[in-house]
Amino acid sequence: MTDDVTGETCQWQGWREATERALYGPGGFYRRPEGPAGHFRTSVHAGPLFAGAVAGLLGEVAQELGTAEVALVDVGAGRGELLTAVLAATARTDLVVRAYAVERAARPAGLDPRITWTDRLPEPASVRGLLFANEWLDNVPVDVAEVDAAGVARYVEVRADGTERLGTPVAGPDAEWLARWWPLREPGARAEIGRPRDEAWAAAVGSLAAGRAVAVDYAHVRDSRPPFGTLTGFRAGREVPPVPDGSCDVTAHVAVDACAEAGREAGGEAGGEAGREAGAESGGEAAAEPVTQLVTQREALHRLGVSGGRPPLSLASTDPAGYVRALASAGEAAELTARGGLGDFHWLTQKVPPATG
Repeated sequence: MTDDVTGETCQWQGWREATERALYGPGGFYRRPEGPAGHFRTSVHAGPLFAGAVAGLLGEVAQELGTAEVALVDVGAGRGELLTAVLAATARTDLVVRAYAVERAARPAGLDPRITWTDRLPEPASVRGLLFANEWLDNVPVDVAEVDAAGVARYVEVRADGTERLGTPVAGPDAEWLARWWPLREPGARAEIGRPRDEAWAAAVGSLAAGRAVAVDYAHVRDSRPPFGTLTGFRAGREVPPVPDGSCDVTAHVAVDACAEAGREAGGEAGGEAGREAGAESGGEAAAEPVTQLVTQREALHRLGVSGGRPPLSLASTDPAGYVRALASAGEAAELTARGGLGDFHWLTQKVPPATG
């Protein structure tokens, strides 16, 4: 059997290595010309409301930093759709936006020349502004573990056709991560080992000199981990088996609480009770509000003024065209905030305060 991505004879690999090759290797899924939009619909593709909300968030960050010139770093930028829409949304404001797209695919033809295109995160502590990662962490490749009949957690190995087998026992930092964030006990139980995502998010938060880092993704926390993991595939708008041959997206939900801890260690301040306790112990003042926040997309967008409320019917008689526009906007907002859909995404927000002293 031959690998469709590399043309080489298939070998057994861990899921992390196989996914890396299938998504980002030569001919990989995310390097295809059509980009993610050719296969599935994200919040970015739902319409202009999402970009408008991000533009509003960017304005808040600029106000916090006391400047009109602010960076917007879009991690996992697809083909630059979000940055293009945010630049349009801020065109009539006082904001001066320095836009950076972080994406491993080639720069699209005709992209706004104001957007800097790069395949890597900014240097540590080099950015003042907003780092926004929409559906990025779920595509950071991870290994998969499964408990065997003897109760031992082992790496799951896979071939390019999706065939799996159990490999060596999970050990070292991966075993420590499982013990802390996703304990496995019953035979057949599975988990995605999120350590590479923690490291990726720590690097993203660490690139900020000041501002906010926001990750938006399908996610879960320690008290509600799925017993058999969430590894799956998507192609042409449909969920399919995860086959690491480059023909489909390979994705898994994010252990977002583990990422939040990694972000705090990288510079995103702790908030809530933890922040107040730290302030009391050091003799300093407690934070006035949490600066590490985890909410659903529904809550986050409502706070930014996006709601699915229908316009009053009276508007149809006084301003028919305005009523049609408002009705379309309400439908878009309803999609972005829908329960059981995009509204259930998690928004992890971590503020990085400016250095002092």
